[in-house]
Amino acid sequence: MDNGGRQILQEHYQVIVVGAGPAGSAAARFCALSGLKTLIIEEHATPGYPVQCAGLLSINAFQECEVSNESIINTVYGARIETESGHELIFRSKREKAHVVDRAILDIEMLRLAAEAGADVRTKTIAWEINSHEIKTIGINGTASIEYDILIAADGPRSRIRRLLNLNPPKTFIGGVQVEIPWKGEDDIVHIYPDSSPSFFGWVIPLSGNRARVGLCGVSGVPQLFKIFRLKFKDLSLHSVSGVIPLGVMNPTWKGRVLFVGDSAGFAKPTSGGGVYTGVRSARHAAFVAKECIEKSDYSERAISRYESLWKKDIGHELAIGWQLFKMRGIVTQSELESIIISLNKEKNKQRIIENGDMDRPARLIASLLKDPEILAQSICISLKYVANNLKIL
Repeated sequence: MDNGGRQILQEHYQVIVVGAGPAGSAAARFCALSGLKTLIIEEHATPGYPVQCAGLLSINAFQECEVSNESIINTVYGARIETESGHELIFRSKREKAHVVDRAILDIEMLRLAAEAGADVRTKTIAWEINSHEIKTIGINGTASIEYDILIAADGPRSRIRRLLNLNPPKTFIGGVQVEIPWKGEDDIVHIYPDSSPSFFGWVIPLSGNRARVGLCGVSGVPQLFKIFRLKFKDLSLHSVSGVIPLGVMNPTWKGRVLFVGDSAGFAKPTSGGGVYTGVRSARHAAFVAKECIEKSDYSERAISRYESLWKKDIGHELAIGWQLFKMRGIVTQSELESIIISLNKEKNKQRIIENGDMDRPARLIASLLKDPEILAQSICISLKYVANNLKIL
């Protein structure tokens, strides 16, 4: 019985996943497919609500989700980067670069796939207490005390599990606002507006030839910045969403028998804010380690920390580069930004972007672009300024 006199159901699962976003549902599916007795709990009645995502997934990210095409609204092949002074960079690939998706449909399908793989699902349920190898939940099915061998936390930027364990959060959080508006423009490329936010950027993501998502992210002052940005688009908004994005992976990404994946650990890409690709990749590694530990009955620090080694080997380098680019973005002046756009506009560099551009793994593109002497010189100057600013802080 709990303090309120309610009967507490005692249960045991080999793996409990908290959170049914893409990372959580993927982790639950991978664990269930491995033959592990798996439970996934979600605080909302339906995954994907409320929507807090721009809904632009690279082709690789979409493929990682292993879903049907049902959630795809549009497909884009490139981008147009525009500055306030009129400089712009346009590149189009002959190959698909990204899908614009309905996140609610995507999330629902991923949870359904987890259930079909054998995972038990409980919605409208929250984890309100965590002890050694046990969580207590409360929801529409009442109160439960559930033992686990491994717990995978996928409960978003404000992770309750992270707070219950008193762990350090990701390095920083950025805020975002997005609306849907009537749109008459190109429907095969994304529009990027770097001047609209000094710490990040604004965007237009076309849903079709007559509707688009318009949004902006930043470290601070986002409502005011977005109010100004919206003046570019005079039509009334059809739908609006807001949310936060965690950047800079928490350290460490595990504690005891708990592994953190997706936004709960800060796996969102610092270059774009997207978190589906890195979230599902982290989920794969967490599920693999969970299976290993459970099969060997080995929950030692050495065995659990293997999760950290695996995700770092896979995506750690890309996330580290992205974090440095995000920090440098905050010190780039408008004139420096325009100079970079002019340099990137060379045909050779645009071809490099088309051939090597990867929303999820930018290192290869950066290495390719640094072969241009102008871009190399600009990068060195910005890097030196960044180092000098940090020395002043110290």
